[in-house]
Amino acid sequence: MRRGYLVFLLVFLGMLSAFGPFVTDMYLPVLPQMADIFGCSASTAQLGLTMSLIGLAVGQLFFGPVSDKYGRKPVLTLSLVLFAASTVVILFSPTMEWFNLCRLFQGIGGAGGIVLSRSIATDYYTGRELAKTLAIIGAINGIAPVASPVVGGLVATFTGWQGIFIVLLCIGLVILAMCVPFEESHPQEKRSKESILASFGAFLKLAGRPYFCAYVLMYSFACAILFAYISSASFIIQNHYSYSPMVFSVCFAINSVFIGVGSGLSVKIRNSAKGVLIGSCILLGATLLQFVLAHTVYVFAMYEVLTIITLTGVGFVFTASTTLTMTEGRDYIGASSALFGAMGFLFGGIVSPLVGIGDIVSSTTLAMLICASLIFILGILAIRRKV
Repeated sequence: MRRGYLVFLLVFLGMLSAFGPFVTDMYLPVLPQMADIFGCSASTAQLGLTMSLIGLAVGQLFFGPVSDKYGRKPVLTLSLVLFAASTVVILFSPTMEWFNLCRLFQGIGGAGGIVLSRSIATDYYTGRELAKTLAIIGAINGIAPVASPVVGGLVATFTGWQGIFIVLLCIGLVILAMCVPFEESHPQEKRSKESILASFGAFLKLAGRPYFCAYVLMYSFACAILFAYISSASFIIQNHYSYSPMVFSVCFAINSVFIGVGSGLSVKIRNSAKGVLIGSCILLGATLLQFVLAHTVYVFAMYEVLTIITLTGVGFVFTASTTLTMTEGRDYIGASSALFGAMGFLFGGIVSPLVGIGDIVSSTTLAMLICASLIFILGILAIRRKV
């Protein structure tokens, strides 16, 4: 592969992987403002987040198998056109209900970038090279959900809520333009010869593979830990510890870096199964300490240090589990990536409201500890099979 094109490809894949999280999270800082503008309840305004998450999950399940049959480039182009069209309509939304409906289609369009970033990487690479590429994608995909609200808040300060969606539209159009020089990574001779309905049957075949399911669950529980953190951090830092929104934003930004640190360290472990086990040990130790301290003496410095360690462990698991999953499902690359990504968003969506039940510190640390324990059990299973 030409060096110039390799650099372009890495930038392209990085932007695709960050696209989905920016679609869901970038507008979170303006939710209260939008509820006032549209004259609706907070729950109605928050429904837009739910709709976008549903769209991202459904879109991945659709675009993954379709790309196995028709190729990555045309499917990616279609998803980006859908995203751009729905974003334009969002800017002129007359009601919050209309806005929320458009968010569903925006999420479906944004899903193409997430699912195909992993598929394209797996088309080109195997083994260590695949792990390195997925580490970059995983780091970006992990940092984006926690960095995007910070970026959105800065944009909204100067432009209001519409400015956030104008920025998202511009990002989508830039990626759409990058599709022109992108060279198809899934040539005709490698595409599925089955009917489109039969292509979706790949999900059932993959679900019948125990190790594939174990790797997907590792990633999904790691996503649940990440979304538990995202959902609770502002309440814990601002309400529980009584710090300002500025302190929260700074901590949020700093903490997100350590997901990338974990992803980078994971690549140095040659055996991906060993990498996910190391990550699970980090997660189990950090979340166990968080849970114990939450019921004894849990000062802010302890919270921050243990959060950094936890997110480092998340980065470890993200990269190693992605490599294991895509290797195990290489014969159905698009479907593997789709199922993998959709399950992550599903688990994240389930755990997000649960951490608000009762005392948020106790609920969050308990949810994280349960997920970390399950990742550890799955990690032991993975290490028994050399990959």
